[in-house]
Amino acid sequence: MDQMLERLAGNEFYCFLNGFSRYFQIPIDPRNQEKTTFTFPYGTFAYRRIPFDLCNAPGTFQRCILAIFHDMVEKTMEVLMDDFSVFGNSFENYLSRLDRMLQRCEDTNLSLNWEKSHFMVKEDIVLGHKISKNRIEVDKAKVDVLANNLIP
Repeated sequence: MDQMLERLAGNEFYCFLNGFSRYFQIPIDPRNQEKTTFTFPYGTFAYRRIPFDLCNAPGTFQRCILAIFHDMVEKTMEVLMDDFSVFGNSFENYLSRLDRMLQRCEDTNLSLNWEKSHFMVKEDIVLGHKISKNRIEVDKAKVDVLANNLIP
């Protein structure tokens, strides 16, 4: 985690993107769909896409995401589950990296949640830390919550 924060810090521009419906974007092989079958009052149901409650869903999702962005992670972007951080040390560099990442999403039908995404920002909160060009610092809002928490 510290290494990821250090790679993010020191850049001029950032884009923080959020995946849409995380695991549900991954289809389940038709031969394996019967393994997800459950019974309910109106019959049986088998998932065609990975639901949130399958025990292997997080690992499978992470493998898929890393397969999609294998040549970009740690170089032009960072990935933490369905949160993507694209960074650049100049405007042109940032746009080039963002364009490449978005093209990869389009090529692989990976949907993003635009409402939770932030484009061309100079700082933001990542894993409880404020990331910017000049520093990494703890999110003061989180510290205030802990400092003001009454001990029972």
